[in-house]
Amino acid sequence: MFENLTDKLERSFKVLKGEGKITEINVAETLKEIRRALIDADVNYKVAKTFTDTVKAKALGADVLTAVKPGQMMTKIVRDELAALMGGTATDISLDGSPAVILIAGLQGSGKTTFSGKLAAQIKSKRGRQVLLVAGDVYRPAAIEQLKILGEQVGVEVYTEPESKEPVAIAENAIKYARTKGINTVIVDTAGRLAVDEAMMAEITAIKAAVKPSETLFVVDSMTGQDAVNTAREFNDRLNFDGVVLTKLDGDTRGGAAISIRSVVDKPLKFISSGEKMDALQVFHPERMADRILGMGDVVSLVERAQEQYDEEDARRTRKKLYKDTFDFNDFRDQIAQVKKMGNMKELMSMIPGVGKALRDVEISDDIFKQTEAMIGSMTPAERENPSLINASRRERIARGSGTSLPDVNRLMKQFEQSRKMMRSAVGMGSVKGLAQAAMRGRR
Repeated sequence: MFENLTDKLERSFKVLKGEGKITEINVAETLKEIRRALIDADVNYKVAKTFTDTVKAKALGADVLTAVKPGQMMTKIVRDELAALMGGTATDISLDGSPAVILIAGLQGSGKTTFSGKLAAQIKSKRGRQVLLVAGDVYRPAAIEQLKILGEQVGVEVYTEPESKEPVAIAENAIKYARTKGINTVIVDTAGRLAVDEAMMAEITAIKAAVKPSETLFVVDSMTGQDAVNTAREFNDRLNFDGVVLTKLDGDTRGGAAISIRSVVDKPLKFISSGEKMDALQVFHPERMADRILGMGDVVSLVERAQEQYDEEDARRTRKKLYKDTFDFNDFRDQIAQVKKMGNMKELMSMIPGVGKALRDVEISDDIFKQTEAMIGSMTPAERENPSLINASRRERIARGSGTSLPDVNRLMKQFEQSRKMMRSAVGMGSVKGLAQAAMRGRR
């Protein structure tokens, strides 16, 4: 997402390129382009105008240092104001209560059920809490089965009453069940409609009144653009929810909802979701999103994802092997597995400053390591433990066994040596960087 907006904002800053100072004339021209870029991205018009007015006031009132060019100063002001517009800082969810109850609301097709599964997985793994998922959508039979499948995937129990058509009673009974089982977190997935209607709003309002949730989250499909913001406003007027979840950020979305929604409903964006994998859920950080919109990458999120996969013991063991120069293909394969767990490869690479734009039109499959894994799998245990054994004849055998070619095996050997050198000089995150770079070279 945001690719078009990023391009247009970059072009708008070029108006100030080569200018000696910020003036009312060149600022006006730049802001005209910024406002147009925001509106094209489906940002609410009033929000776009207020935003550019604020940027103008900050820009004309700024003391530009001689070491800072006007374009750089404008970029910083826009970045700071974008972050402020989207909420400023990340907002956590409340898990008060025994059990804590999280109510999920939204239109049909917005991704509520999938998000419920992802949230359960995150609360279980990152907070160490027991979670009960509640199938409160009594109108869509597939919703109950979908939630059961998701619950099984993430190792969380799912409460259902297949014969009941009373969502309020189901939610209340689920909370009683959680108390008897000592489960401290209950996530209630509710029914949606194709559009906002009175019956839907009355039902979700009744469920909220009955279960008194510590957190009510409104799930919205980011691909619906400004309509998402309007729907959020209608839900908030009736439900007074605590936060917003934007789903399908990996789809063809212009990003206007992410930028506008906080300003319009005055409720924080708490999570962003992309893809179907149960770990594809992120806490929403306005500052990091502003950086991504302006093409600055998101190194902090990349590091956090890496830290989730690399524990201290793994890092210590890797350091030891690198120092002793005994890092082998078994370790290399383990590193690949950890990188794959971090998520979509193209998304990961886009978090590196300057790389996202270069990879925009490049297809990077999640199977990018499949060929490498096949070649490593064709090696004997002795060859994996001692790569120096792999001579010309062994390389030919590995190529035949993995369905690849001799040049492919030669390239793997070269990449392995390069990655080992990189990791030796920068253990830890260097291993991730080395593998990512090796993977990109392998596609050339």
